Amino acid sequence: MTVPTSLFDPPREGVLSAASEWAAAAIQGPLATSLCVIAVALVGMMMLTGRVAVRQGLRVTVGCFVLLGAPAVALVLQALAHREYAPGHVAVPAATPAPPTYPPSDYDPYAGASLQTD
Repeated sequence: MTVPTSLFDPPREGVLSAASEWAAAAIQGPLATSLCVIAVALVGMMMLTGRVAVRQGLRVTVGCFVLLGAPAVALVLQALAHREYAPGHVAVPAATPAPPTYPPSDYDPYAGASLQTD
């Protein structure tokens, strides 16, 4: 049996978290993706006909990539922020062994002169 909730009851979860989840879903959802695809297509056609400068077309394209790629960028930044960092620690590469020293060879291709020098 479901108990009806009243408007006077306090919300079960945080209002701000629910609002931020809704905003993220609206910005990252299929509607936003569809609008970005349409915007890039229209700006591309307008660039081909010469109505819009290339710089403005690139701004629209980069803006759509930033908008749709924001969650991935946020995850990378969070991973970098949570990584432990020791300020005095410097990574030392593994020591490579020195190449072996070979004995000098006695072969000299220019040792004998082809002309006599008397």
